[in-house]
Amino acid sequence: MEEEETRRCWPVPRMHLLLLLLLVFAQPGNGDEDKQVHDPINPQSVQQWAKTLGMELWTCGKYVTRRDDLLERYNKQHANVIERSGSNIVLEMAKEVKEMMDLKISALKRIMDAAEATAISSHDELVLEHEYWNAKLIVPQGEEVPEGSREMVLTPNSHFYNIPVNTSFSTVHVPTNVFDGAPDVMRAIKWSENLDSIFTYNYKFDPSLSWQYFGSSFGFMRQYPALQWKQEPVDLYDCRTRGWYIEAATSAKDVVILVDFSGSMTGMRKEIARHAVNSILDTLSNNDFVNIFTFSEETQELIPCFRDTLVQATLANVRELKGSLEELETKDIANFTTALTRAFELLQWAREERYGAMCNQAIMLVTDEVPALYEEIFQEYNWKELPNMPVRLFTYLIGREVPDVERIKWVACANQGYYVHLSTLAEVRESVLNYVQVMARPMVLKRTVHPVTWTPVYADVTDPKMTDWLWEMKECAEQKERFESYRKDKEKFDSKEEQDRRFAKKLRRTQDQTSGDLIKYQLMTSVSMPVFDMRDNATRVANLLGVAGTDVPIQDILKLLPPHMLGVNGYAFIVTNNGFVLTHPDLRPVFQDILKPSYNSVDMSEVELMDTETEARELSDAMKAFRDAVINQSTGTVTLDTRYHFDGMRRASRIRRHYYYTAIATTPFTLVISLPDKYGASKVHGVEEIRRSVAEGQHIMSYFKGKDWRVHPDWIYCKYHYDTEHEFDSAEHELLHFLDRAQRPGWHWPLRKLSTPPEHQSDANGKTGKVDKDSYYCDRNLFLSLLFDAKMTEGFSKNLSESPPTDSEPMAMFMVLLTRKGLKEQFGVTVSFIATHTGLTRWHDFPLGVDPDDANVEGQFSSHHNKATDELWYRRAVEQHMVQPDSFVYSVPHEVSHRNDTLITASHALFLNKNERRAPVAVVGFQFLQSALFNRFQNITSKCAVPNCKRTCAHQNVSCYLLDNHGYVIISDELQDSGHFFGEIQGYVMQKMIDEGIYQRIRIFDYQAVCFKGDGVTSDATPSRMQKHHILSWFFDWIVSKFLFLYVQTSLQDIWHSSWAHPSGGEEAYEEIYEDTTESGKPGDRHKRTEGKVLINRTRPQTCDQQVDLYQLNTRLRSPRGSSDKKGKPITNNQKYEIKHCTRPFLIEPVETSNMLLVIVDSLCEIPFHEMTVIPNEVSYNESLACHRLRGNILPRKTLSPCINHHPKEKEIELCGRANRPIHAWSGLIVALLFWLLATE
Repeated sequence: MEEEETRRCWPVPRMHLLLLLLLVFAQPGNGDEDKQVHDPINPQSVQQWAKTLGMELWTCGKYVTRRDDLLERYNKQHANVIERSGSNIVLEMAKEVKEMMDLKISALKRIMDAAEATAISSHDELVLEHEYWNAKLIVPQGEEVPEGSREMVLTPNSHFYNIPVNTSFSTVHVPTNVFDGAPDVMRAIKWSENLDSIFTYNYKFDPSLSWQYFGSSFGFMRQYPALQWKQEPVDLYDCRTRGWYIEAATSAKDVVILVDFSGSMTGMRKEIARHAVNSILDTLSNNDFVNIFTFSEETQELIPCFRDTLVQATLANVRELKGSLEELETKDIANFTTALTRAFELLQWAREERYGAMCNQAIMLVTDEVPALYEEIFQEYNWKELPNMPVRLFTYLIGREVPDVERIKWVACANQGYYVHLSTLAEVRESVLNYVQVMARPMVLKRTVHPVTWTPVYADVTDPKMTDWLWEMKECAEQKERFESYRKDKEKFDSKEEQDRRFAKKLRRTQDQTSGDLIKYQLMTSVSMPVFDMRDNATRVANLLGVAGTDVPIQDILKLLPPHMLGVNGYAFIVTNNGFVLTHPDLRPVFQDILKPSYNSVDMSEVELMDTETEARELSDAMKAFRDAVINQSTGTVTLDTRYHFDGMRRASRIRRHYYYTAIATTPFTLVISLPDKYGASKVHGVEEIRRSVAEGQHIMSYFKGKDWRVHPDWIYCKYHYDTEHEFDSAEHELLHFLDRAQRPGWHWPLRKLSTPPEHQSDANGKTGKVDKDSYYCDRNLFLSLLFDAKMTEGFSKNLSESPPTDSEPMAMFMVLLTRKGLKEQFGVTVSFIATHTGLTRWHDFPLGVDPDDANVEGQFSSHHNKATDELWYRRAVEQHMVQPDSFVYSVPHEVSHRNDTLITASHALFLNKNERRAPVAVVGFQFLQSALFNRFQNITSKCAVPNCKRTCAHQNVSCYLLDNHGYVIISDELQDSGHFFGEIQGYVMQKMIDEGIYQRIRIFDYQAVCFKGDGVTSDATPSRMQKHHILSWFFDWIVSKFLFLYVQTSLQDIWHSSWAHPSGGEEAYEEIYEDTTESGKPGDRHKRTEGKVLINRTRPQTCDQQVDLYQLNTRLRSPRGSSDKKGKPITNNQKYEIKHCTRPFLIEPVETSNMLLVIVDSLCEIPFHEMTVIPNEVSYNESLACHRLRGNILPRKTLSPCINHHPKEKEIELCGRANRPIHAWSGLIVALLFWLLATE
């Protein structure tokens, strides 16, 4: 029976050292304070403590991780270190991405061709009724089928995010504001069914294809594969307002919106106007530019700082504009001359200065009447080069009873625009979308050009406007929880512990800017293409049939940017023509599981932080030049000094990086890769050829025996094209499957993927063949390199005693001489591990109190640490190697408080040095109990290590700490200090270490932060004006049947009542407070007294900038002896930091062969209080962020091509306006509700 393995890692001190310490050790007497102060801690003793602790840790780490044995094995097997060429890698990766994107475009063209051909043959068909698969009305087989629904076989498919789908059909999504019984809509739904054959054809030839769809100009969307449409709490989706549709349907545009806020625009007219403007803004994207002017007697920008300019229609700017619409008041008489002149002059300036979209231009006029024709203005600004007009003018007539329609309609028709009459809220969105058809006319008339459009990153079907609503629901849940807690136990609610808990929760909510579940938000880009009405007699109509598109998940793109090619701490990212990142390792689009307000317009300069001491948003010349080269799709390289954050923005570091960039041809994207200086230019090369190994009689499957190994779950070693036909329980099972196949006869290494479109693939007979369901692709180099690493690390899980020590040091010999039972009693190791550069992770468990063979410990380590080079301890170990090669990096979880099972993680990088190059091949490490380190730390520091030692860490007035290289506490006298920033505990000492240069400050700016602004909403039982407006906006913006029917069935009281602020249970909680009385017997006094404690401060998430000062140990402290100066003396505060009665309030000493610092604080010294924190705080600009960015440097962008904004035949089109259309009968109920809400104000 095998003995137990090593657990604790603190050896019994050597006998002669123990005796020496016993002789010199002396407890201080109980003298007065002045005497204790004049007995300073001996610096030499501190130095010896640090040396002893470091030596024991290093020896223990080498022993349990087999460091020396592993290095020897790699060197004996002739693993080489070769050059990693960034220039070649970026070109190769860009080529891979381009070929993948070409496949998507090829599939898209087939959809477009089929749609245009089918529409021609069906345009005369009269369809009054047709049964189709409505995505909202299908039910999975086996479930109860409600009336009006249909049953369909739906099977979960891993390729489509495990959503139940049917790959034989498509389904149709119809927005709630579209009537699918209209003949035109029904006809389009019917003929578009023929696209199913194209959808399935595309998927068979390119199994990597994601969702395919056709968005009709009538509003419905046909999507493949078929799925049941579920969007909670309400269905807000309309494909015509999505970026992939709008950008494909129209070229980029500059839009000036003129909103009449004269005295006649009151009541319902004012609300319709607001809703119309919001609907226009919803159709704009990052490639568009916009500004809004309100006019009555005077014409003013809606936002004063947007004066005389156009702003990019990012989510942040659009959000700013929408928010400013809420507070406007109507007054005076409208001056149309001034308003139109300002709009035309602004657009003319943009054309002359080549600013903005530099393609389409439009004025959107929202008013209740036009008193004149204003021909002189049009003559001066828009009719100089007829028939071409640089600006289109769209008019939106507001109100039921209007004096004159002809003038406002003529204004639109005479300027190649469109007129719409809006008399009810229900028709606003549908009517506003008419302008898209008009702006698409030049493309439709040209016919021969179908521009391919790529969107910025976005979150699938999630509407960004849901951010505020979802945040409100989170606050509602929090309010409900507080009321329930108060009702359950008032004393506990008021207790200090409960108040601390609530404060900590609030702090975490505002501090943690890196949290968020990306899984439920499927980030992607989409490629789309317009579909035209190609009928010969359609030239006088120029109909846009719709837009065809397909999604490209960001994860699919990342698979073509394999991290193993870039090495540890290297990464790749993609930048759009606007300078925004499509993908980047520091892109953080989600905050507390909610999309950030401006998640898809993060500039590359906001994530690539230069190492300069500048203020927020001040770009260096080097960064500007780098950015310009990237957005202009140049090919080149640049080296820059950068700073970066990691570990949830709790740590920061500096690093020199080499950037390589090149265009992804035929797209608006540029690929950039970043490699760290020095070690990033080299890589380890070692492969295990399978056929040769098999021929030599080696059993390669034996390299993967047991269950104590993992491979990187996101890396592709080998994979089937149709992964749904070959599903595996884990990445390890998939690897073993292909490893078994690789040993069989007939194995070959295929291409990594399909590199050419299906129409260009043919067999020897010239016939195009389908992709076989058993076809696969491999990364040959990665696969064989993984086998090599598996061979090198095969014995990692053997018993430690089976590997004789190569180290002759007494400590190493001592460890071997101890029995395993003795080791278990002396050491605190729970697991040792190794992770290689090829993604292989092995570990060896040392379970507590049980035999390893009997313990069910599988997954304890691997479930959290299976991503090799992506693990934090891996990346930190490699960086630490560049500072001190022979050292471990030690870290403890943040804020672990009083947990007794806290584990410390130690990691050490293994570098190979060959051919005058060095590169990391693996990282070894171990985890051990913090309690074991605490005990050993106390044991070492409680004894004098040199003569004349009066005080040690065992004394009551001495505080001793172990800090890591970023200033976080690993060991302290108080367990609750562990994981906390040292400045929060000993701010004065930390500040003096910074002043002395022991720690260096690194200021990090977070340009993706979310701050919380009060929305002015009280939590009273009577709804405030803002609450009522919030409800109004909800109904104005989204007339959705599910939501309506749910609430219409309730009373009006239920709709506007404070349940918006307090969901179910909130009203009862209020009633209890109101019914309670104080001792004086006055009802309601208790409510006033507890209101501040029970009611939360309602907030609204806002985009903001934050900054935080983080710290890193100065690398100059590291010397062979572990001291900072040439004489090897411990670092201490000098005389200029002298405090009363204290020449040395604290002493510090680097712990040898580690990233730790020993800090001894003399508590008898009257150390001043100094507050420090690493909590980010908002950067104050004394104005909104949107205004500050506009006042600063406006970053350049590259305009998209082609620009199709006019066609000579467009003048033949007579259709340029439409009156209001009939709406559903239940819209009257909505209007009655809205009027009641307005009346309550």
